[in-house]
Amino acid sequence: MTDLKPAFRKTAYAARKQAFETVDPAPAIAALGAEILALGPRWVSAYAAIRTEVDPLPVMQRLHAAGAQICLPVVVGSGQPLIFRPWTPDVQMVEGAFGARIPAEGPEVTPEVLITPLLAFDTRGYRLGYGGGFYDRTLARLRARGPAVALGLAFEAQCVTRVPTDETDQPLDAVVTEVQIHRPHD
Repeated sequence: MTDLKPAFRKTAYAARKQAFETVDPAPAIAALGAEILALGPRWVSAYAAIRTEVDPLPVMQRLHAAGAQICLPVVVGSGQPLIFRPWTPDVQMVEGAFGARIPAEGPEVTPEVLITPLLAFDTRGYRLGYGGGFYDRTLARLRARGPAVALGLAFEAQCVTRVPTDETDQPLDAVVTEVQIHRPHD
């Protein structure tokens, strides 16, 4: 099914862009913060929004204020899993791969909960990303070591009937939108 993904991405970008321009993501941000606080994790990975992604910065700030430790993903190379560096509101940020902001330095940490960006998702919990496979490799590595919760942050308009998948795709545990929290089912 991989050959279907490029065309699917184009359609998904357009849907997300339209939602970004017209939908208030505040309910999704509030719901995601509550969902993560209920889990009580030590380390939560978020992301620095690019393009028309829902910006998790308000969630990051809320979690940080509540005592959670936040980290951001860093791309270290093509075909490799992500690594994570600590984030605080005052950490020095630099431009990383694909234009995403990352902490300039810091030790590598291991998140227990990951907030993931996405282009599209389905009710089975699968997400369509940008095609680099970074989150799939990372989730596979983390889940091989122990529990790792992956939560998508998206607009409801990004929900599709079925995301094209292949054997390396890792499902999310939930996707939070401005309308609801989608929990996977077949």
